[in-house]
Amino acid sequence: MYKVVLVDDHPLLRNGIANLINSYDAFTVLFEADNGLDFIKQVDENNLPNLVLLDITMPEMDGYATAKWIKEHHPQIKIIALSMMDDEYSIIRMLKNGARGYVVKNTNAKELLQALKDVMEVGFYFNNQINNKIANSIYHSAEVGSDAYMLSNVTEKEIELLIQVCSDKTYKEIAASMTISPRTVDSYRDSLFEKLNVKSRVGLVMFALKTGLVKL
Repeated sequence: MYKVVLVDDHPLLRNGIANLINSYDAFTVLFEADNGLDFIKQVDENNLPNLVLLDITMPEMDGYATAKWIKEHHPQIKIIALSMMDDEYSIIRMLKNGARGYVVKNTNAKELLQALKDVMEVGFYFNNQINNKIANSIYHSAEVGSDAYMLSNVTEKEIELLIQVCSDKTYKEIAASMTISPRTVDSYRDSLFEKLNVKSRVGLVMFALKTGLVKL
């Protein structure tokens, strides 16, 4: 049987999916975790899962960072992103961080089973909706100057700063939150100014809102 781990900060939803997966003949849930840090604490090097169903938006350690950690430390573990978000940016970013498939949480039991089987037996899973979004993103990414093109050149830390500048924190407070120096924050900010073609913090906030990185 394939061993599956569920990482999601909503216990009721997570438990329901766990019960569903345990009803499939070829799959069993190894354990459940509330977030990426909880997952890392529970991982047993002698009993690794074959597959991780990974939510994106979680406290302490989100799906992007967790997927990247899995890719770096246990690349043999396959990842399916399981999220309410189905925007192009979230999909592409999860794929870059190692996800083999992307399933939205309102999917039906039949599609979830197909996703699990395809990832384990074929190596990847994408439905038509996700394929269309990826194709659209790739198409627009080719256009120099487009939002997707500019975001493709932004690093993980710069994305984190871009989200943080949308708060009411000072740059000094952002530096403390990100556990980096104020000088490093200045460096990331200046890099974002250049990459996103903006000249101020307001410009960064407007870009983040326009691309859906943050919502009002």
